[in-house]
Order: sequence, then structure tokens, then C-alpha cells
Amino acid sequence: MALNHFLNDSITAEDTYLHTFPEILSFRAKETPDEVAYTFLPEGEGVEVSLTYASLDRYAHAIAMRLKEIASHGERALMFFPPGLEFIKALFGCFYAGIIAVPAYPPRKNRSLERIKVLVEDAGCTLVLSTAAITQPARISFSGMDVLKQLPWINTDEIDEYEGEAGVEFPDPGDVALLQYTSGSTGAPKGVMVTHQNFMRNAEFFRNCFRLSRQSIAITWLPCFHDLGLIDGVLMPMYVGYRLIAIPPVAFLQQPVRWLKAITSYRATHTGGPNFAFDLCVDGIVTTDRAKLDLSSLHSFYSGSEPVRKATFDRFTENFQPYGFRHQMLLPAYGMAETTLIITGPECGRGPVSLCLSASALEQNRVVPAPPEGVDARYLIGVGYPWLDTEIMIVHPETTQPCERDEVGEIWVHGSIVTKGYWNKPELTVEMFQAQIAGQPGKNWFRTGDLGFIHQGEAYITGRLKDLIIIHGKNYYPQDIEFVVTESHPDLKANACAAFSIEADEEEKLVITAEVKRTVLRRINVDAICEAIRRQVNEEFELSVHAIQLLRTASLPKTSSGKIQRKACKKGYLEKNLAVVGEWTMPTPDVTTDQSGIADPASIETWLVNWLHRNLGIPDADIDLSKPITVYGLNSLKAIQLQQDVLDSYDINIPPHMMYNQQSLKELCRHAMEMLNV
Repeated sequence: MALNHFLNDSITAEDTYLHTFPEILSFRAKETPDEVAYTFLPEGEGVEVSLTYASLDRYAHAIAMRLKEIASHGERALMFFPPGLEFIKALFGCFYAGIIAVPAYPPRKNRSLERIKVLVEDAGCTLVLSTAAITQPARISFSGMDVLKQLPWINTDEIDEYEGEAGVEFPDPGDVALLQYTSGSTGAPKGVMVTHQNFMRNAEFFRNCFRLSRQSIAITWLPCFHDLGLIDGVLMPMYVGYRLIAIPPVAFLQQPVRWLKAITSYRATHTGGPNFAFDLCVDGIVTTDRAKLDLSSLHSFYSGSEPVRKATFDRFTENFQPYGFRHQMLLPAYGMAETTLIITGPECGRGPVSLCLSASALEQNRVVPAPPEGVDARYLIGVGYPWLDTEIMIVHPETTQPCERDEVGEIWVHGSIVTKGYWNKPELTVEMFQAQIAGQPGKNWFRTGDLGFIHQGEAYITGRLKDLIIIHGKNYYPQDIEFVVTESHPDLKANACAAFSIEADEEEKLVITAEVKRTVLRRINVDAICEAIRRQVNEEFELSVHAIQLLRTASLPKTSSGKIQRKACKKGYLEKNLAVVGEWTMPTPDVTTDQSGIADPASIETWLVNWLHRNLGIPDADIDLSKPITVYGLNSLKAIQLQQDVLDSYDINIPPHMMYNQQSLKELCRHAMEMLNV
């Protein structure tokens, strides 16, 4: 089954002769030099920092001049930047200099260093672009790794806007502009080669689908190193020529109302985010704050980056309809880094459509309607259709034959949005980007690894062929998590662990199944092993583990060649038929516990215990003040919530990195007390 939806395959009249983003910046700097292009709100509201097109152009030229002094065309620059405008300056500096940008999440103290080391080695980065605030601590962290400490660093915030103008030769549209590394996979990182043409074609797709114009105003809180934040928050405003207002991700996560307040204040027409962001707004914005909102200016409110849920859309609409929000504003979309970003999306203003299907039939790759009240019912939200020259085909993954209408198969993609492949991985590139449909030679398709079907012209996503775990819009490779788990405790057997996600409480949650060594079966310490797993997974990935099952030796489902069968493990977990010798499940949080902020050591400890019980579901009796907070599954979202709750209760600010660095809960409370006494 194939699908293509065509609309207006031409870019705006003023841009008809512009072929790359550096050409667009140069054009806008000449035509509308004093127009504000990007605005950043460092605190999420209030104070503004802005860049005009002319100012950005000057900064980009100055950075490009520095780059050309130490690097040649086509070399790779690792980009470490906090939220703000420096990333945008550096990106266009790379574009002007012909340097391939490699965005990455900034390192935290002694954490994620191995991930960064492997990424640098894979990309062959020859320099680092960053800011002074990040460079100093990062270089200390990198001091023990030769491949990292030897790289030259350029702090773009120390480069003067008027430092000089580099001689610019605009890149060829087919040149690689950026390597977008997929999240996770420390063992085998995959850098997607995105060309300048890919960016331009995906931007035109985006513009048509979302009906964006020069009059649009956009709000974003998404990080720039993520493909969605990069394109929606940096490139689309430049492509179309509208103003972008950005707030730091942490500012949104601390107080979700800041996102909607920005929409209200700036009369934004376009915004969006992953599914979990909608839930955060519903759960985290109180009635008094909602009363000040006016969302009526919005035209497009997209959802992407993780599975879209009907219940989430319904709750959001119900809660914010009184404040100007309309269901028709919602725009569920589907995409991935390998296709630059977006693959399918509906026409702006139509609103989401859904199907109620038999869950058991879907497991057999059949599309069968089901009554909404039935126990077998599963709602799926349509994610639109491809635009411009993009095509999708539903294919039998084993036979590579096209599927019939309303039959589930693998989603294959063809078109100018499909990237060149994976950096330095020619065999994998051929396998994934040059697939051929049986009986249709000569036309290359990209295999997404996602399962779906087409119904009445609409694409629907049902699951994944690949074992990728997506939680809160971020991708995790199960093999990375499994390695960390088996290394977390000496009683766990090597190469005998499966990590997968399940749907619980309308969101994806992480489950671990792991074999214990035969020699410890009679004296297994379930609590100690589960605690070690939770701590290591949290420290390495900032993920909370929902459930852990410890299994009898040699019982984990594997193939005859010894490959872990994660789908079989998940099925066994859900059907409760694995050989379990011990287990732990995150308890349901109790929302009734009182929270009061009396400022003395004992009261702070009590407050923290209550908070962990209420928000993480940890029974009071299981909370040991001598252990670090990472033991209790405090992921980044919850850490930001704790930061805000401490601020509200005690008027002190303890950032997440400070929480993670404390050796115990007692030390954390002692640190809070010291801050109170200052």
C-alpha cells in the first residue's frame, strides 16, 4: 500500500533562487536586517534576549572566520551548548565555514563521558564549539580521555559580533550539513548525514503542512540538539521568515504554564512538543494560572517525537478549551532523524482523527474495528500523510512485498527528505536506505523499522519492528540499558538481560528482566540487586525503572544463536509466565501526604521522605537517608519537579546536578539547611 499527498511543490516567491540555509540567512540579513529573528527568555518569562538577521549574520561570519583558521571544509565540529542563542550563531557559523556540525547534549560532571567519547571517535570530530561556562568543567571531566582532551575548543560567546567577515562560498545543496546522532547506542552510534538539500526539502514540507507564513509567530522549549528542536526551533523560522521565541526546557519542565503563558503573551500561532508535554500542562497548571491564558491565536499545535495518544489529546482539549484552545489546532505528526524530521502530517486546521481497533488483531497485523467499550479496544491517532515528493509504502518486512490496504506492515519512505545514510557505515546505509520493494527494482526506499498501515488515506503507527525504547520523546537503545544493568551488580549474569517498554497509565515505562547467576539462587538479595539496577540506570540514562524481574538462570527467552528475544520477554512479562525468582515494581504514588516546609534538619528530612513517597511511590519504610537520591529513580523530569517544590517550600534553589552529586539523602538535606542559613 503506497501513499503520496501533493500540495504546492514550490517555495515562497522570494526564496526561489535560494538553495541552502546559509543563502537564506545572507538574503534576510540584506533584505530585513533589523527584523528580530530569534528571542530567548532565559528564565522562561520576563527578560528577553534577541537576535536580528543582521546581527546573526555578523556573528556567523565571525565564528566562520575562527573556524577556517583551524579547520578545513568538511571537518566535523562537536557542538556543546546550553539553551539560548549561542547554538544558533554557531550552527550558521558552521554553515558559512563549510564545517559539518555535530550537535550533542552537554556533558555533566563525570557522566555520559563514554557516550561522548564514542561519538567523537565515530564522527572524527576535530574541534569543539561551546561556551566558556561549559568549556572549563567539561575539559576537566575530559582530562582522562586523550581523544577528548586534545581537541581544540572555541567559545563562541567570547567572539565579538564585529570581529570580522569570513569569505563565504555557499555550500552545494548535496553537501552534508550536519550529523544528527540518534540517542543512546554507546556501542554503535549512528550519525545521520543530513544534507543542505534535506533541510530545505523538509522545511518546505513543514511549511506546507503547518501552513506557516511570514506572519506566523512560534514558541518552542525543545532543545536544539534534538532533531525536532533543531528544525522547528532554529531552521523553520529562518526558512519562512517568522519570529521564534524560545524558553529553556528546564523552565518549561519546572513550570509548564510558562509555555502557555508565552503563547498568550506573544500571540503565538505555532508550537508543539512530545505527548508527555501535553500531560504536564494538564497536571501541572493550576486553575488560577489557567484563568490568565488565551490560546485562541494558535493555528497549529503539533505533537510528535513519541507515540501520540487519544486520551492525552482529549484531556488537553477538555482542560484548555475554556481558554481559547480548539481541538482543530492539534496536529499529530510522524517522523525521524533519518528522514531529516517529518514524514507525515495532516493538513493544518483539520484536527486529529482516530480509529478504535481490536488490539489482539493488531498483534496479528490485522486492522479490525472494535467497539469503544470493549476490553480489546485500542485507539490509534492518525498521523496524516506525506507531502511534496515524499512517498510511504507499507511493506511486508520479510518478503518486501507491498501490503494490502488496511494491513499492518513496515513503513518505508522515499523522497528528497530521506537523508544520505549513516556516517561511516556503508553496509548499514545500504541495508536501511537502499531497500528495494519486490518486483520494483531501481527505486530506493528507507526502512523506518516502524509498523503501521494506511486507512482512507491516513497513516497510522502501530508499533516498532526494532527494539528502540521511546520515553518522553527520547530514544534509548535497549542494548545500552542492558549492559549497564548487568554491570550494576555482581550477582547478575552477563548477556542475560532484556530492557523494553510497556504502556502503563497512558505512558511508556521501562521494564527490566535479568537473569541472576546460578551460584546465588539460594542466597539472592532481591532488594540489593534491584536497588543497584535502579541507581545505575538512573545515573547513566536519567530514566526511572518501572519494574524489575529477576529470572532463574538460563530462562530468559533467546534465539538458538543466543540473541535476546525482547518481544518474547515483554510478552512473558505481560502474561506473567517468566521464571521469576524476585521482583520489584514502582508503587503507585500516594497523593494525600501533606507537604510543609519547616526549616530545621529533621523537618527537611521528613519533607523529602514525604516527597519521595508522594511523587515516586516509594514506601516511607523503604527510604534510607544514607543512600543517594539516584537509588529511588529520580529522572530528570522528577528532579526538576523536586527543584521547583523545594523552591516553593523553602525558597532555595537546588539544581538537579547538585542533587545527583550528593552522596546521600542526608547530605542533600544538610546542603539544603546550609543554603537556608546563608
